Amino acid sequence: MKGFYQRAAICGLLVLSMLFSAVPNLLPSQLAKQLPAWYTENTLSLGLDLQGGSHLLLQVDKAAMKLSNDEVITDEIMESTLEVVRRRLDETGLVEPSITRQGREFILVQMPGVADPAEVRELLGTTAKMTFHWVADRSQVSGLTMDRWDSLGEERFRLESRVALEGQHISDAHLAFNQQTGAPVVNFTLDAEGAKRFAELTRANIGRALAIVLDDKVITAPVIRSVIGGGSGEISGSFTPREAGDLALLLRAGALPVPLQVIEERTVGPDLGSDAIHMGVTTGLIGAVLVLAFMLAVYGSWGLIACVALMANLGLIIGVLSLLRATLTLPGIAGIILTLGMAVDANILINERIKEEARKGYSAAMALKEGFSRAWSTILDSNITTLIAVSLLFFFGSGPVKGFAVTIGIGLLTSLFTSITLTRLLMEWRIRGKARGTLQIAGIPWLEGLSKKAPNLMAARRFGLALSLALSIVSVGLFFQPGMKYGIDFTGGTLVEVHTDGMPSETLRHQLVLGGLADASLQESGDTGQYLVRLPLQQGQQAVANAQVEQLKQTVLAADADAEFPRTELVGPKVSGDFSDMTLLAILFAGLGMLSYLWWRFESHFALAATLTIALDLTKTIGFFVLTGVEFNLTAVAALLALIGYSVNDKVVVFDCIRENLRLTPHKPMLQLLNESISSTLTRTLFTSVTTLLALLPMAIAGGSAVSSFAIPMLFGVVVGTASSIFIASPILYLLAQRRERRGLPQLRPSAEEIRRELELMP
Repeated sequence: MKGFYQRAAICGLLVLSMLFSAVPNLLPSQLAKQLPAWYTENTLSLGLDLQGGSHLLLQVDKAAMKLSNDEVITDEIMESTLEVVRRRLDETGLVEPSITRQGREFILVQMPGVADPAEVRELLGTTAKMTFHWVADRSQVSGLTMDRWDSLGEERFRLESRVALEGQHISDAHLAFNQQTGAPVVNFTLDAEGAKRFAELTRANIGRALAIVLDDKVITAPVIRSVIGGGSGEISGSFTPREAGDLALLLRAGALPVPLQVIEERTVGPDLGSDAIHMGVTTGLIGAVLVLAFMLAVYGSWGLIACVALMANLGLIIGVLSLLRATLTLPGIAGIILTLGMAVDANILINERIKEEARKGYSAAMALKEGFSRAWSTILDSNITTLIAVSLLFFFGSGPVKGFAVTIGIGLLTSLFTSITLTRLLMEWRIRGKARGTLQIAGIPWLEGLSKKAPNLMAARRFGLALSLALSIVSVGLFFQPGMKYGIDFTGGTLVEVHTDGMPSETLRHQLVLGGLADASLQESGDTGQYLVRLPLQQGQQAVANAQVEQLKQTVLAADADAEFPRTELVGPKVSGDFSDMTLLAILFAGLGMLSYLWWRFESHFALAATLTIALDLTKTIGFFVLTGVEFNLTAVAALLALIGYSVNDKVVVFDCIRENLRLTPHKPMLQLLNESISSTLTRTLFTSVTTLLALLPMAIAGGSAVSSFAIPMLFGVVVGTASSIFIASPILYLLAQRRERRGLPQLRPSAEEIRRELELMP
């Protein structure tokens, strides 16, 4: 109890400061305007999947990049390309587009509120390299042959190879209308050097035709009648006002140093985004209420302490995310919901440890002190192993998956803080005036009985291992045949969500065949008349096939003029191939990272037992994907890595107890010791699983297709992970321990205390 008020003041200030940071997210807009900007700007921004908008992933032309490497290095090309893209989007008047570099050759463009990115896609896909060439005389044999931009090859020009003037000298351009004909034109202005050179060129070539070329197409080729010395000119052609305006925009923004291809495109309508917010908030609140109700039912007033810590933890997560000005995505909401379930784990572990110490006859104050001391290392180990898996999600994931990783990571850190500070302070306050008395924490009687008298769970070790191995082998077989149902994140192609006015699936399928889309696959989604239509990659396709999407939309609209397309996703082969590689690497590194950590913290056979058990858990989860037909996409990868962290968290708790008992009673028979260790952690294992299931269940039931690939496998994985913690991990550890014993090796390395004692006994 020493320093209680000082610790309470420090903890209270930290918690209140984070809650203060979270408040601007809840303020009405009118009230927010009256507060300082430095405060109200610290808010969460919504991802495109929540507010609606479009996302384009652009890849630079690597062949052009290599050609340019002789003059400029790669980074300068990318920076120049980013600047041109930024200028072009600024010219369109888009509200706060996000433009970021991804790796060495990709640019990610996110545009909130843009439901149809066709115009932007065209602007960014146009290099807009403008040059001026003299039309070649008949006597000239060599030269360039180019088509007129709007002639489809019907009108061709022979031009001199030499560039007369570069388009980079154009300093301004704007839409105008010819005073005589009224036709749309582009008026341009040259910089000082360009104006001087243009005057010299026209003076020396009066009577010749000068072609204006844009991306290897001739826009116009007027004959020079007199010297043009004003540094300005007019580009005319058979333009529409929009085409002339787009051309002026491209000339103002400048040419791209290298061509860009759209290799991924995702669009979410605003209505779908608002539905996602409503779903996320509703399922999150229901999950939180279920978890809180469970803790109150099981632990009574001590459960109320856990509930207070849980709500404070939620506020801390929002506060930290607000300080970072993070973007909240739908998977991010799923991460917060999962964190609520997992955050209770530390409180359950602390409660159970305190109960164990109280059974030994310790006073309330001593039981609380010893309980926290013994729980600390287990809480730290379990959180670090989970953070290893989550960090890999951040490094290997992209977009919304990174948002999930960030929320889980922050949630683990805040729950670690609340469990060792806020929870302890509340518990110390709870026993004030009763520190010397006995401590009573409610529980479930039959589980309490199991903790006191350990059942012989290890008697079923051979059957458990055999069954687990058989199920994993079958799951591996199912992985190869019939295989998983991969989403377009891994297969590439096009996914369009179609909402019709109750159109039967047979009618829509027939309409698609008539529209030349016989290879489209159809899946019912949600209410009657709502479908997911998938189109495979076309042979040799590299960029996204926007023409396919337009063809699909026109085909559906021909049958139902009121049809809507709230979500569109297009993924090229480059992106899908990278996702496959990153998934394998993330799972591999997650296993290696946790194996290394457990090897360092425990012993090699503990680490190997945990890793083998997790491998068995993962293979069964993959089998679950195959049998249920749940789509395997990037959200599913997040589920797998979250399951790795959750499963190893469970194993660490059991192994920590085994290690503790090995130090206390090293000569006790191994089977008995394992039974006692499993039994003493059984309550914590089951309670943590129940709270996680309660948090995830509403999302799995009502979350919809956007999060079903996460929530449903997580439910299965929690059950499998819990069962393996009880029946699989310890039997594998027993086999490895027996092997270690036959080799004459100790089960544990000496502790620092044991080494100190040996040194003291040495002569």
